[in-house]
Amino acid sequence: MPPENDQPAREAAEAVARRSYGKLVAFLAARTRDVAGAEDALAEAFAAALVDWPASQIPTSPEAWLMAVARRKMIDAARRRRSHEDAAGHLQLMQEELEAAAASETQIPDERLLLMFACAHPAIDPGIRAPMILQTVLGFDAATIASAFLVSPATMGQRLVRAKAKIRQAGIPFRLPERADLGERLASVLGAIYAAFSEGWSDPAGTEFRRRNLAAEGIWLGRLVASLLPQEPEALGLLALMLHAEARRGARRNPRGEYVALADQDPQLWNSQMIEEAEALLFRASRMGAIGRYQLEAAVQSAHVVRRLTGKTDWAAIEHLYDALAAIIDSPVVAINRAIAIAETRGPAAGLAALGALAGDARLAEYQPYWAARAGLLARSGEREAAEEAYERAIGLEADPAVRDFLQRRRAELRGQ
Repeated sequence: MPPENDQPAREAAEAVARRSYGKLVAFLAARTRDVAGAEDALAEAFAAALVDWPASQIPTSPEAWLMAVARRKMIDAARRRRSHEDAAGHLQLMQEELEAAAASETQIPDERLLLMFACAHPAIDPGIRAPMILQTVLGFDAATIASAFLVSPATMGQRLVRAKAKIRQAGIPFRLPERADLGERLASVLGAIYAAFSEGWSDPAGTEFRRRNLAAEGIWLGRLVASLLPQEPEALGLLALMLHAEARRGARRNPRGEYVALADQDPQLWNSQMIEEAEALLFRASRMGAIGRYQLEAAVQSAHVVRRLTGKTDWAAIEHLYDALAAIIDSPVVAINRAIAIAETRGPAAGLAALGALAGDARLAEYQPYWAARAGLLARSGEREAAEEAYERAIGLEADPAVRDFLQRRRAELRGQ
């Protein structure tokens, strides 16, 4: 039977994990180049905390306690792995490095940005850079990451293991890249931040522990990158995009907790302060003369904001923006949203035709937004039987109960026509 004070200790450990997981991993990995080892050591430290803290008491500085235990775990693990003649020297240097770094800091420094750029190094396969950032910096599990990138959890897990080994074997440094190398690696960093935000965005109430209010963490990381790289228009564009989306959080549920689609939301419930900040960031980015994906996506959100002033959404502008996006990125999400915009400007048949071009993309077979969009356009076209089948697919794929109820109501309305 667990001790009576087990719950406070568990809550304290969970709070540190939400607040500082990536910070602690980054500190350890930056000094050892061993990302997987840092994660394993930290996991052992958290396990030790759940045993030690209820029996004694929660330490004054839980972060420092976890760091001290994780350092010892890393050194012990390295000692077990190394049996050849340079083991003693390596272990001594490793121990001195970790202990000197800890002793020189009154607070554990936040080196998450450096860890993100290490994960985005050219030696790492491009397709795994963003997923690895999500796992190492924000503590995502492989299943959550796999769902965000439309691959199987087993495949994602294998890729992550190989990528972390590459960082250690290649001795990839933890530092900001030179200007000439910044562009490609920045794209991976921004992609990971946006994926984190999107996972949190799909949990509007912030109630799922594994998502840990990731929308807020994504915005925090976006602010960090934008503050360190203020002349990078895509960093500003991403932050603008996230702020525009987050501004609508309060309007996405009605007082009964039911999901409210964007077209049905009350614009007066949107957060004006966030919208104004997003618009200012987008304006700054537009003056830098280098348009990219995140600026265009933020501009789409800006076009939706027009409804606050005119009462109408500027669908023509949105269609043109999605045309521009489709020209620079091969994304089924962009293609789906472009089809929805086309349906608004040219009718549901045209939208269905645009959506039909995606029918051969295997990634969409289990992708709820595709089936929900298809169901809506089929219903508007009068194809009730096909629309009902698409709604069934969308309902079966949706994990959020509120969104599932919304789709069920739409299907019931279709049956009642």
